[in-house]
Amino acid sequence: MKRIILTLFISLFFVQSSFALSLFDRSDEASVRRVVKSQIKYANNSNLKKLISTYDENYMNGDGLNLEVYSKLVQDIWNTYNDIEYDITVKNITIDNDKAVAEVIETSHAEVVTSHVVKGELNSVSNSVYYFRKTNKGWKVVSDKVLDETTSLLYGDALGLDIKLTVPDKVAPNTEYSAMLEFTPPENTLAIASLASDKVEYPQKQTEEVFRALPEDNILERLFTSNTDKLNEYIVASIGLTKTAVDDLSIKLSLTGFGYMIKRVNVIGADKGGFNPADVKPE
Repeated sequence: MKRIILTLFISLFFVQSSFALSLFDRSDEASVRRVVKSQIKYANNSNLKKLISTYDENYMNGDGLNLEVYSKLVQDIWNTYNDIEYDITVKNITIDNDKAVAEVIETSHAEVVTSHVVKGELNSVSNSVYYFRKTNKGWKVVSDKVLDETTSLLYGDALGLDIKLTVPDKVAPNTEYSAMLEFTPPENTLAIASLASDKVEYPQKQTEEVFRALPEDNILERLFTSNTDKLNEYIVASIGLTKTAVDDLSIKLSLTGFGYMIKRVNVIGADKGGFNPADVKPE
């Protein structure tokens, strides 16, 4: 038995150098994973100071927003929507020396109420990539980019609708593309809708909405031309649901539901942050 133990010890001594890098990588991977998970904890506790501490001071995301602007956006969201629940699933982490890439799926959910006491829900899901560098303060996020993202904010009767917004995930600059909105309104309900395109920038400049009655086939489609300003875009679908009532020979309309569905369209060449993920290869 002692001979076997000695043999195992000697074998471990000779191979430990070849395993050292693998063990080190796993340690770094665990550290990156902890940073990602800590971000969710800080976000769910609305601890902006702790959340920002996980980012590098020179952070810039794929839309060209720096850490100061990002901080303001997060605070604005928390001031507008209370008790947002965040979650994240880490799909893959790749380590290369002092660089790391984490591919994740992020979700958020909140119950919201308008001033007219109409209940609503905010839901969002995105596929994102986080870029890290190892510093003397540990792993820090230096950039991130959103590959695809869908957000819905629906109130009243709009909550029960199966709404489909179809857009391309990626387009070339100055290229025509189609956005298609499809849903079946409740019975005896008049549905109006609009499709608009907004550039991803700060401060945000909202495009004017033009509402029209939902066609009989329940599909609203519109063509857009992608911008040449090296900015990504959002397609915003707005919907309104109304019912009619006759009172003393006058027709009255009552709003029964409304909301928005937003999808990202990435424009090729608009990515401004991070480093090329193809340059990060496991050792």
